[in-house]
Amino acid sequence: GSPRNPFLLEINSAATMASDQIRQMVNFILQEAHEKANEIRVKTEHDFNLEKQTLVHEAKLNIQEEFQKKEKDREVQERIARSAEIGECRVKKMKVRDDLLKALLEESGQKLAMVAKGQNYPHLLQKLIVQGLIKIEENDVTIYCRGEDVATVKSVLPAAIKEYVGLIEREAGVKLSPNVTLNADRAKDLPESSYGGVSLTAIEGKIVCDNTMASRLNLVYSELLPSIRALLFPEED
Repeated sequence: GSPRNPFLLEINSAATMASDQIRQMVNFILQEAHEKANEIRVKTEHDFNLEKQTLVHEAKLNIQEEFQKKEKDREVQERIARSAEIGECRVKKMKVRDDLLKALLEESGQKLAMVAKGQNYPHLLQKLIVQGLIKIEENDVTIYCRGEDVATVKSVLPAAIKEYVGLIEREAGVKLSPNVTLNADRAKDLPESSYGGVSLTAIEGKIVCDNTMASRLNLVYSELLPSIRALLFPEED
């Protein structure tokens, strides 16, 4: 065959080299682009994961905080409810105790009413009048009693005045002539709740000496209340 043109061969060779170089450059650019894309993807994934972890952590903290707040609120509500319950129980307990003490006082009063029906009652009335006259320290005195005790008081009054005058004369050396009268207005008689005894007044009712059985009972009851409580409710000590 005819010999090849050396010039054509050279052109072909140069073209091939150029083509290879272009391909290498393209490959290099593609490689660079691939690596860059990979790098961006990795960084994006890392940033995403980091952001996700932060968000998850914050969400967990918020949930925990919310839970702790709710738990604290629940505890506070429980404490309030428990405190109210304890307070209610104490009030009930105090009312039961108060009712019991009132019943005790009432029962004692009923027993005193029985004393007023006994044979020693006239003597007791006399002593209560004498004691009342000593306490009131007045010359003009009006005595009040229950309607059913009027006759008995009338019968013991002279002896009571005599005893009072003798006592003052003996102790103070003074001879008194007291003007002691029994209340004539039956509407002003002492009520049954007085359980008996007498009430003495002077200076038109401005001075009063309550010597009824009920007042004596209340006086003793007040004095003995700590002891009564200790006997009835020992767990308080």
